[in-house]
Formats: sequence, C-alpha cells, structure tokens
Amino acid sequence: MTKNEDTAFAANNRNRVRRGLKRASYDKNLVYGIIDSHFLCHVGFEVAGQPYVIPTSHWREGNKLYWHGSSKSMMIRHLAKGNPATVAITQLDGLVLARSAFSTSVNYRSVVAYGRPRLVEDDDAFNYHMERFFEMLAPGRWSELRPMTETERKATGLLEMEIEDASAKVRADPPGDSDEADFPVWAGVVPISMGQHTPEAAPEGEAAPLKHGLLNAYNLPLR
Repeated sequence: MTKNEDTAFAANNRNRVRRGLKRASYDKNLVYGIIDSHFLCHVGFEVAGQPYVIPTSHWREGNKLYWHGSSKSMMIRHLAKGNPATVAITQLDGLVLARSAFSTSVNYRSVVAYGRPRLVEDDDAFNYHMERFFEMLAPGRWSELRPMTETERKATGLLEMEIEDASAKVRADPPGDSDEADFPVWAGVVPISMGQHTPEAAPEGEAAPLKHGLLNAYNLPLR
C-alpha cells in the first residue's frame, strides 16, 4: 500500500465526484470525521432490480462501518449475503440564502461509502460492537441496562462493512453571488445544528436518576 493509499481513497468510477469538484475530497481523515460526527445514515441496496434506501444508526471502527437491525429484515438478510451496499451520511450546517433562487444553496458535510457488508456472527465481537455503539450514544449507560436476552440477541442482526471506496463533499461558504450585492435583498447563511433537549421521562416514571442522557460522543449541545 502506498503512502497516498494510506491517507486517501483512490478516486474511481464508483466514488468519483463529478459535480462540484472543488468541494470533493477523498482524504480518509475527513471521511472518517464526517462519519463519526453523526449516528444517522442511509443504506442503499438493490433487490431484484428494485432499489431501497433505509435510514438507520451507524458507527465506525477503523475502516469499517457497522449498523444493526432486525435479523429478519430484508436489509439485514440481503446484505448478510455479501451483496453490495452504499452508505450515505450527511450533516446539514446551514441555509445559504442568496439573492436569487438559482444561487440559493445549503452548507453541508457528506460522505458516500461503498462496500460489501457481512454479518457479525461471533458473540464476543457482537457484544463488543453493540456496547461500543451504545457507549457512543450515552457513555456509561451500557452497564446500567438490563442485559440482552438470548431471544433479543437472535432477533438482532449486526452488519460490518469494510469501506472499499468513499468520497466526501463539503460546502462551507457564503452565497456565491457577491457580484449582485446591489440587489436589495438580504443574503447570507442561516446556521443549522442538531442538539439535545431536556430529557422527558417515560410515563411510568424513572426507576433511577438519569445519569448519562446529556452526554454523548457527538458533542450535541443541550437546547
């Protein structure tokens, strides 16, 4: 593996960005950073000529993506066979309000990754990755939860996907119509960010105080 392959995904016909080239990057650190900045992704795959896109939660370790779902779901059953998948992660950072509809845009950070998932069948690996995911959502909470039953374990499918190809695309700019600054309408960026709100206890009441619900690996602010 060359030094460049260590730090960047090679651009090819599958992952090459064809529009907005100045916003494209294949740098692995940038790709990984965007993947790690959020836990919501969309998984795309095709079954018998019909494309599907399923939203789910993901996490990463090294160059591998993980997500889970019902072991009986079409997504898990299809991708567990080694069929190809495309995973997209997007962070929306702002509305870019320009002086014309044509120039109006959004600021964003996005990644599209490609690979062939496999089912994680080893129990130790399964437990390790599930704990890691929940600890990212709310550090320290996994050890407090009721242990997973054997029935629940069988009902949960965990997929692991080596990232074969990926590319990132980022826009973090003001409106691109400064040449029309004399037109009498406000132009600029309206920032958008995701945050946590005050926790709402289950209707039956809390059995113990909430310890970790406002902490997470994504640094989401309390709103």
